[in-house]
Amino acid sequence: MKILAVDFGDSRTGIAICDRGELLASPVCVIEEKHFPTTIQKTAAQAEEQGAELIVVGHPLNMDGSKGPRAQLCEEFAEKLRELVSVPVVLWDERQTTVSAIGFLNETNTRGKKRKQVIDAVAATIILENYLNYRRNHKEEE
Repeated sequence: MKILAVDFGDSRTGIAICDRGELLASPVCVIEEKHFPTTIQKTAAQAEEQGAELIVVGHPLNMDGSKGPRAQLCEEFAEKLRELVSVPVVLWDERQTTVSAIGFLNETNTRGKKRKQVIDAVAATIILENYLNYRRNHKEEE
């Protein structure tokens, strides 16, 4: 199943996709947009263009599992996205993904403007990798 992952941000939203075999998660793009409804529309367009059969939206819970304003905004984003697409949209706990993305970019020595351009797509890829690992380890729940 082709799964699209979204790392929603106020200015930049990262998009990643996996192959049909759910083996490889790859960054697709970063949507640079500050207008909330337009970001949702552009995300829906990416889902259609990529042939996504499921969309996973990062859900930034607090470290104690509670929901802050950012998590609530991502819930609203997912809800509005559901209205525009014909595939399921699920929220996925994304705690620590930006930290992981920063670590990866440090390891690959990606700096400056290039780093800013790719960090959100890398974070979306990490969200998707985590979701795919969960699916592999919990097949009986599907």
